[in-house]
Amino acid sequence: MVQTLPYGAWPSPIDAALAAAHDGQPEWVGFVGDEVWWTEPRPAEGGRRTLVRRTADGKEEPVLPAPWNVRSRVMEYGGLPWAGVMRPEGPLVVFAHFADQRLYAYEPADPGGAPRALTPLSPVGGGLRWVDPVLHLKRGEVWCVLEEFTGEGPTDVRRVAAAVPLDGSAAEDRDAVRELTDARHRFLTGPRLSPDGRRAAWIAWDHPRMPWDGTELIVAEVTGDGTLRTPRTVAGGPDESIAQAEWAPDGSLLYVSDRTGWWNLYRDGVLPPPFGRGDPPLASLAPREEEFGGPLWKAGQRWFAPLDNGMVAVVHGRGAGGLGILAPDSGEITDTAGPWTEFAATLAVRGSRVVGVGASPHSAYEVVELDSGTGVARVIGAAHRDPVDPAYYPEPKIRTFSGPGGREIHAHIHPPHHPGHVAPGDELPPYVVWAHGGPTDRAALVLDLRIAYFTSRGIGVAEVDYGGSTGYGREYRNRLREQWGVVDVEDCAAVALALAEEGTADRDRLAIRGGSAGGWTAAVSLTTTDVYACGTIIYPVLDLVSWGTGETHDFESRYLETLVGPYSEVPRRYTERSPVEHADGITAPFLLLQGLDDTICPPAQCERFLARLKGRRIPHAYLAFEGEGHGFRRAETMVGALEAELALYAQVFGLNQPGIPTLELIK
Repeated sequence: MVQTLPYGAWPSPIDAALAAAHDGQPEWVGFVGDEVWWTEPRPAEGGRRTLVRRTADGKEEPVLPAPWNVRSRVMEYGGLPWAGVMRPEGPLVVFAHFADQRLYAYEPADPGGAPRALTPLSPVGGGLRWVDPVLHLKRGEVWCVLEEFTGEGPTDVRRVAAAVPLDGSAAEDRDAVRELTDARHRFLTGPRLSPDGRRAAWIAWDHPRMPWDGTELIVAEVTGDGTLRTPRTVAGGPDESIAQAEWAPDGSLLYVSDRTGWWNLYRDGVLPPPFGRGDPPLASLAPREEEFGGPLWKAGQRWFAPLDNGMVAVVHGRGAGGLGILAPDSGEITDTAGPWTEFAATLAVRGSRVVGVGASPHSAYEVVELDSGTGVARVIGAAHRDPVDPAYYPEPKIRTFSGPGGREIHAHIHPPHHPGHVAPGDELPPYVVWAHGGPTDRAALVLDLRIAYFTSRGIGVAEVDYGGSTGYGREYRNRLREQWGVVDVEDCAAVALALAEEGTADRDRLAIRGGSAGGWTAAVSLTTTDVYACGTIIYPVLDLVSWGTGETHDFESRYLETLVGPYSEVPRRYTERSPVEHADGITAPFLLLQGLDDTICPPAQCERFLARLKGRRIPHAYLAFEGEGHGFRRAETMVGALEAELALYAQVFGLNQPGIPTLELIK
């Protein structure tokens, strides 16, 4: 029997502990022989990530016990942290351990064996870090990207491609690591060998560009002794983003470029001497106004994978990424049948088998295998299991709104939804606008129990892909150039106000929340607009001047030159847009959440912001979590943060939500 209760007072079986237990997703799939392996989160084990394998008999089993944590810190966001091969005596896996960032080798079949270090520690700065590995057994090496700190500052760092010996001789000897490239480029991905082993390809870029602004695709000759000779740029440039490159089995080079304004897939059979083979020239394999790639936040992301039969597995779409098989000769794509509407940027292939990580609005991310020959897809790992009746899940709608100047704004609207409760007919629901991080990113339309935590209680959620988001072409992405803190704020406000004007949301009960770059958008929105009654600001950027002049990590240290403008040319803009300079403009209650080990958005910014609020008597709460960095990973942290957020909305919106801890708002 359906009961009538006010919005925000509906009882829900989705509590914060349940949402925290299902936070995170499987990542970094790969084949080890015929077995499929991947990384998987363990929120209840300090937020570590473990390796999981699917054995020949179909069983899933963890490869590494606690405290091993398979996660790289290269560029702070990490990337592909492991590689493995199957040998007659069993699998050999190499992985980066988060605690010390050393590379380790592990042989699970060895009953008395334990991971053994392959690389040394460094007493300098952030040390030595490794990412995007590839095993080369014949050479007795693992090739990867080395990030080496040369001083104590966050930008005192160099990156090169390197070969680490598998015999452990470099475990105490940095000189035993063989550098494959020089450090002429600030950033790069790991080199990939052509099928004949004679060429290597990788992607590189330099400050002040971010990888979605412009990158270079570099190809070099591989000599007999394993050195890389005569590297040259074959594609890309300051205004062309190459997101991924792979060698096809026939020796041609496939890559994703946005030279047309969309990340499309290309095949290059003619490379500059001495690499040319007389093959057909450069060809666009599926010219479409949709994306076959994305922002390269992490080394090793993979949106496509060539198959032995000449076909290519692709993650593609507009505003979403489905999995399909591309026939290069015709440009036709056969999309995977099944419930999955979103696939992550991780793919692996072996024979006709394609493995990815897919999700939908009604299922969380799971490991999916597609037989490209038969077209049959099935879940083979980390299978989604409904922790509650799916009737409590949100029922989202894909919407397009009109913003300032008539520009389009894409959003996902999650109305309040409960199988056993409705609100009084004359009541409009409260809504929370979610601003995603990045900001060069987008909101994936997949099941998120954090959203269900609110919608099942009668609080709507609007995820806004504001101007600057990916998935809609370069023109949409470039809307945020020098407009960060303007376009994102305007677009979020436009969606919120449109929902109120059309009678979907209560104008007096609108909130905004976001983490990282989304935390910035939330903070700027609260200090410069009167749209929202309250907000939740999570590990944010608050002070552009200090963040852009040495307070953040190297990867994003020049990001603001495109988002805001060069500091040397527009210094006043940095001050004018920073929330820390406009704390006196905030009039709405807010919750501020921060990890004390955050090196990307350090807690010092939150402390300066709060110091500016003294004496203002604005109700607020500040929760700082020890042992957490940029992105909360521990179950207890996620529970505390989610309950505090709900408590804020309950107080400000006047909701009767029993069973949640009281949030003390300081004035």
